[in-house]
Amino acid sequence: MIRVLIADDQALLRGSFRLLVDSTPDLVTVAEAGTGAAAVALSAEYRPDVVLMDVRMPEMDGIEATRRICGDPTGTGTRVIILTTFDLDEYVYGALRAGASGFLLKDTPPADLLAGIRVVAAGEGLLAPTVTRRLIDEFARRPEPARPLPRRLEAVTEREREVLTLIARGLSNAELAAYLNLSPTTVKTHVGRLLTKLAVRDRAQLVIVAYETGLVQPSNPR
Repeated sequence: MIRVLIADDQALLRGSFRLLVDSTPDLVTVAEAGTGAAAVALSAEYRPDVVLMDVRMPEMDGIEATRRICGDPTGTGTRVIILTTFDLDEYVYGALRAGASGFLLKDTPPADLLAGIRVVAAGEGLLAPTVTRRLIDEFARRPEPARPLPRRLEAVTEREREVLTLIARGLSNAELAAYLNLSPTTVKTHVGRLLTKLAVRDRAQLVIVAYETGLVQPSNPR
């Protein structure tokens, strides 16, 4: 079972999400939070696999709550999907830098949301296409090279850098395999090594590393 924590300040929405999650055989809601602070506390208590996190909440917003949950060294198995009605650049950028593994709008179809929970629980990153475009635009407009970490890629092989570049361009594992003429298993191995060498949680964080280190420039076409 994939264990889910739902964090939203609107009780009606929490109830709707809970009903959706609990009606699915492989998912279960372990807790609900109405504030960001409660989300952090309940995450520490229940250790969910996935947190569905609203952005605008009282006491502590979803971005800060995400930062604290993902920064908890004892909760490395918990991943966060940001759910919001506001498709704004600062939320995308802030959420991913805080450690979120996914970012979806609240009008996402239920089937896509459930699929997204499974994807993130499996360790993958989840970005809606519009969010990916906004993220790239954000780096083009405000790259914020405060921590470029130029030495961070030293242990990464040439092939792994190629894989990382394509991940940052939005290619899935299947697309990577076809593009590079590699087997799916080989691609999965490359991705796993990148996660280990760069000490990140999932593909969404690999995208951040690719842009912040300058490996990928937003103006370059794929």
